[in-house]
Amino acid sequence: MKSLKICVATATLACLSAPGAIAQDAGSTTAQPPPTAGEAQSGQKLPEVQVIQQQQKPTAKPKKATHTPKKQPVQKAGPPSSPNVEPAIAEQGAAPTAPVFAVPAPPSDVKLSPLPGSEVPIGKVPYGVTGLSSADINRDHSVNMQDTLNNRIPGVVVDDLQGNAFQTGVQYRGFEASPVNGLPQGIAVYQNGVRINEAFGDTVNWDFIPANAIADLTVMSSNPIFGLNAIGGAINLTMKDGFNFHGADVDTRFGSFGRKQVSTEAGMQSGNWAAYGAFEAINDGGFRDFSDAEERRGYADLGVKGDGAEFHLNGTIASSHVGVTAAVPEELLDFGGRTRTFTSPQITQSDMQMVSLNGIVQATPDTTVSGVGYYRHFKQSHIDGNISEFEPCTVTGGAGVIGTSLCTEDGAPLYALGAGGLTGITLPDGVLGSIDKTGQNTDGYGFSLQAVNKANLFGHRNQFIIGTSYDHGHVAYRASSELGTFLPKYVVRGTGQTLSGDSNLPEECEDGDPAPCPYTDATDVTPRSLTTLNDYVGVYALDAFDVTDRLTVTVGGRFNYARVEIINTGEPSLDALDGVNTYNRFNPSAGFTYKINPNLSFYGGYSEANRAATASEIACSDPENPCIIESALASDPPLKQVVTRTWELGFRGEHNYWTGEKLNWSLGWFRALNADDIIQIADSQQGRGYFANAGETQRQGIEASVDYRTRRLFAYASYAYVDATFQSTNIIPSENNPHEETPCPVSGDIDDDDEVPTCLTIRPGNRMPGVPRHRIKAGFDYKLTPKWTFGSDLIAASDQIFYGDEGNHDRPLPGYVKVNLHTSYDITDRIQVYGLIENLFDQQYGVYGTYFNTELAQEAGPGAGGSGGPDPSLKGLKYDPDNARTITPAIPFAAYGGVKVRF
Repeated sequence: MKSLKICVATATLACLSAPGAIAQDAGSTTAQPPPTAGEAQSGQKLPEVQVIQQQQKPTAKPKKATHTPKKQPVQKAGPPSSPNVEPAIAEQGAAPTAPVFAVPAPPSDVKLSPLPGSEVPIGKVPYGVTGLSSADINRDHSVNMQDTLNNRIPGVVVDDLQGNAFQTGVQYRGFEASPVNGLPQGIAVYQNGVRINEAFGDTVNWDFIPANAIADLTVMSSNPIFGLNAIGGAINLTMKDGFNFHGADVDTRFGSFGRKQVSTEAGMQSGNWAAYGAFEAINDGGFRDFSDAEERRGYADLGVKGDGAEFHLNGTIASSHVGVTAAVPEELLDFGGRTRTFTSPQITQSDMQMVSLNGIVQATPDTTVSGVGYYRHFKQSHIDGNISEFEPCTVTGGAGVIGTSLCTEDGAPLYALGAGGLTGITLPDGVLGSIDKTGQNTDGYGFSLQAVNKANLFGHRNQFIIGTSYDHGHVAYRASSELGTFLPKYVVRGTGQTLSGDSNLPEECEDGDPAPCPYTDATDVTPRSLTTLNDYVGVYALDAFDVTDRLTVTVGGRFNYARVEIINTGEPSLDALDGVNTYNRFNPSAGFTYKINPNLSFYGGYSEANRAATASEIACSDPENPCIIESALASDPPLKQVVTRTWELGFRGEHNYWTGEKLNWSLGWFRALNADDIIQIADSQQGRGYFANAGETQRQGIEASVDYRTRRLFAYASYAYVDATFQSTNIIPSENNPHEETPCPVSGDIDDDDEVPTCLTIRPGNRMPGVPRHRIKAGFDYKLTPKWTFGSDLIAASDQIFYGDEGNHDRPLPGYVKVNLHTSYDITDRIQVYGLIENLFDQQYGVYGTYFNTELAQEAGPGAGGSGGPDPSLKGLKYDPDNARTITPAIPFAAYGGVKVRF
């Protein structure tokens, strides 16, 4: 609680630290600086004549409004019209010119589905929803969209399992959208109507998205219309095009840890045609050893408008080379500094190309038809150096058994797999380790179609949406392990020997009988090669009906069908990997909004959504054959689909003052109950684990947010309480957690000399790992002069449970408070310089925590008893067996500066 008090106090000071009185700023007539980009809608380059901001004089009494629908003529060279989409209560006396704010407000309409045409005023959405504009994204000059979401969305927190700023994940209300293959994914992410969760594990590669190309985004809580994975919510991105962005700019930046980057964008329109392009190139050395990153990403769009129709052909390309340094033992950080890493190399290389064609047609004055078709190619390879539990042994050849000198901890012989087959292992000098390698080559394609009718129903405004989608994924996947030895800094050097078991052991060896054959096949080490085929089909409908001018009722649902096929393309003895899993479910939703007065509305809703088990989870769900975390290595029992039931209630307020101020706020409560939730369970061997259904889990809490805008000031603050708990009893392995001493259930007879592994007991009410209960955010932008802007952002989060401590016996990972600063100055109308500071007070804290094997880590680093071992620099370091905690340290103080030139 002490840290939370500090958070609240710091947040208050941050929002009040802007010079000048807010009341005076609201009505200021100071000339505004030139726009920061060439956005055609709200940021076009203005002529030298000042724009008059005062209110229009009263005019004659307007004609009485009528609700009788009036057919509109088709407009040329413009977007398809959207008849009958006005809010339940008409706006009174709207000003002819929108007010100019320090940070422009996001769109007031949001999409109820991934495709255009489904827009409704935010006041008519019966779910928790937050929208951000490109100005919100650009105000703090973030290069990663995750950072903007972390700053502005109340229920979001960014987690960093990989130890690299470009590989962070987004957690919303305790549900994940992460690039890490192994975390259960619970958020659907769309780009221009295309679902960009990857085919193999539903992961989301945030670093593929050029931040400067985003026009706006919406974060919406559980809405089944968004399909599979929307159990926690959906994030819907709309990219820029040449119709809404005119001009060009180039942004260069340099800073801490060798950061060098350049980003550029350009858009133009000629009659009914328009083009837009954006590109970003980023090089960063990272603040930790081996944590460098190289990012390249681009986006292009070609659009055309005709009579009541608009079409866009767009493409996205990206290439990412990232050093992922992951979690480090606490004692190693204390001994060697926060730049240290624990086991490397850990390198991820990712490449992606995507092309899509989307369009919308005004079929009738009341009906629009929209659709999108796409193709996406994704290729990724991952190299992961690890501690191993392999042991030297003597296996005598003969009687169908190949001789070798290396075995698993259980005594299964290991061999080197080469072009000529299996040979015995040649033991290298030094402490043994392994380099685990995984890779995937994915081709995906699909389409979505949607029709929206906005004709009045029984004399009342009504919006009916019906649509369908199909997504196909073809994945070629491989996984293998190479024998290695440890060098200083926990670097594993490969020996060129690819490890494998022997599936051709004599029949009498299958059960590992003491005589005549004491050996079993090391199945979990044998290289895997497989193909997975995914087919996802969805059909949905939704209707929003205005019962009165104040009350809107929304009812809908979606039917999801998923087919996941796994085909073994490697060792024939592993054909048991083959299998087909199918999932289907209809997910209903119902909700309402009620406008209490023109400035206040109340909403409530209930929805259901499902998540099909992914190929990576299905093929890695056998506790007897744990997998490399990013691979699928075993024939396994089927996993059930996850079904989430969500309830929500809340209030929204919007106030537009005659002085030009704007105030928005929201307060909401939610409860999401997951049935048959899938969790990842760590194995005792580092880098391996498996997946299992864990019964019920629950995420519930409240979210509150407020933002205030004037011509000179933008300020915001939010608070979220997220209580994520298990609701079922489970017993799972957790050998590296020293606080768990419950013997695991065993089947059959065991010898007295056999060590029974330890397990932990999960009980209803135990907190789920990695989810802070409290999140506080606050920030502001203030125009010190028409040319100079200064701003700050504060993020505070309370403690979180370590992964591997689902029984809640260890002390949590402490919370943190982080303050960032940003400022910019317009030297001329076209040249801007800016500066950024991250982690202003150089706070040292962790953003992710788990456990490691202290005994093996001692041998691989400082050596037995701290004698020096493979790393003489760690001489004297002794790992405490009772402290097996590893954490991912947060970035320390960092400063960046840049120049942006507009054309």
